[in-house]
Amino acid sequence: MAHTKMTVALLAGGKSAEREVSLKSGEQVFQVLDKERYEVLRYDPRDDLPRLAQDAASIDVALIILHGRLGEDGTIQGFLDLLDIPYQGSGVLGSALAMNKVLSKQLYAQAGLPIAPFVVMDRTGSEAASRVLDQLGLPVVVKPEHEGSSIGLSIVRSADRLPKALEEAWRFDRRCLVEKFIPGVEITGGVLGNDSLQALPLVEIIPGANHEFFDYAAKYTPGASDEICPARLSPELTSRAQEYAMCAHRALCCKGYSRTDMIVSDNEVFILETNTIPGMTQTSLLPQAAAAAGISFAALLDRLIELALEK
Repeated sequence: MAHTKMTVALLAGGKSAEREVSLKSGEQVFQVLDKERYEVLRYDPRDDLPRLAQDAASIDVALIILHGRLGEDGTIQGFLDLLDIPYQGSGVLGSALAMNKVLSKQLYAQAGLPIAPFVVMDRTGSEAASRVLDQLGLPVVVKPEHEGSSIGLSIVRSADRLPKALEEAWRFDRRCLVEKFIPGVEITGGVLGNDSLQALPLVEIIPGANHEFFDYAAKYTPGASDEICPARLSPELTSRAQEYAMCAHRALCCKGYSRTDMIVSDNEVFILETNTIPGMTQTSLLPQAAAAAGISFAALLDRLIELALEK
């Protein structure tokens, strides 16, 4: 007997600063999805939301391959909830929390996870930049409250550079986060699952010589940074970081999968941020970690679809 294919809505593109990355991820996901099992319909939320709403009744599940605002922040998740279309990954709440760097920090701290000391600076506030220097010293990292992919982010090593860095972050958001720069090894921990979680092997990130940190170009230019998986950490640190990644996933109410970026400094692991829709190109970190755990890209997508359909 012929089994009927599952209809998958693949969402990529969108309107955020990370549109191009999303389109590239979406293309690779489309290539890898098993066409024997899935009928794949493609939608670009920038243009196709009315069509998606019209087609909703015939769609079994959605794969949201969007990054940044209007993709990763809970808005498209709410739209799909209204249309009664299940989707992979976190719902409205988890998506919105993880997208907000200030709230994430507060929830990490509440969960007992180690984070870098930070200060929140409001564009409309009267606070002097000197408060940052008094509380944190230098160097610091300045990031907008909501952008992803290191957009609007700067590392400030001298006091005279701080005002410009704040202005840059405020171009994207009213509030920005200034945190103490912690030198160390950047790692990322992928997590798979809904109720029972599986921590994937950690990936160690080594920015290339011309990138001061894992910035936008280092992230999306193949060869601009090196990744080592599994990360070169002691078994004890490895399991601690994996525990932290699962703890962060729970603290932010994530579902399906997530990827938490951390820094290892002097035998301690600090949580930086959690991505609820990790990059999905072949240079991306979560697919690399899954591969190291013996899960191929195609199998990873199958698993995410299964998790999306779990009640």
